[in-house]
Amino acid sequence: MQSDNPTAAVLVIGDEILSGRTREGNAHHLAQVLTATGIDLQEIRVVADDTDRIVDAIRALDRTLGGAYDLLFTSGGIGPTHDDITADAVAAAHGTTVEVNPTARALLQERCDRMGVELNENRLRMARIPVGATLIDNAVSAAPGFSIGATHVMAGVPEVFRAMVAWLIPQLPVGRPVQSLTVEVRRGESEVAEDLKAVAAEYADLSLGSYPFRDDTGWGTNLVVRGLDASRVDQAMAALRGRIGL
Repeated sequence: MQSDNPTAAVLVIGDEILSGRTREGNAHHLAQVLTATGIDLQEIRVVADDTDRIVDAIRALDRTLGGAYDLLFTSGGIGPTHDDITADAVAAAHGTTVEVNPTARALLQERCDRMGVELNENRLRMARIPVGATLIDNAVSAAPGFSIGATHVMAGVPEVFRAMVAWLIPQLPVGRPVQSLTVEVRRGESEVAEDLKAVAAEYADLSLGSYPFRDDTGWGTNLVVRGLDASRVDQAMAALRGRIGL
């Protein structure tokens, strides 16, 4: 699909994802949001809680560091425990250091005061922010995420991640939302492959895909046409339906 939209990657950080202990859903949620707002998600990576691997991934993905994409979103590793190393790794990737951010500290202090708990050393870890970064609001638990370069760092807890995404996306440059049409065909994928290939060649500016499924009545295939121009998507879907006799 031809696109002039901003490009993006998601970097999911955490041993618990790689071990299978935690089911990852943040990247899926963000993919849906980005599609709807005109940002082209082109890569998702998962890395362990290892500083060198996180640094390498950030440098490979953040365009301001010579990486591949206009925007990089991370999930995980900014909590209060010893293995929450994302802030330090992001700082290292961007050539800066980590300090307790006064605004982040004040936000945490206010929340602790409301809850009647102490802002102890562990909780204060969540105010450690790379120097030069700006904060991402956290309407759920106060501890902020942050942005530096093209890297936007958010929590791994799904409820908090979603709140951060909701605040962050309106602050970013966006493009044209992807338009999509789907037709269900009660045939196997191989039976419609040639028709799909022919229409894809005619509409090379669009993305055409086939997604087989099986249900109680047998096999079927969902044929999907995606693009930025709604009229072109309509035309391609009409051509596809004509070829397969619908």
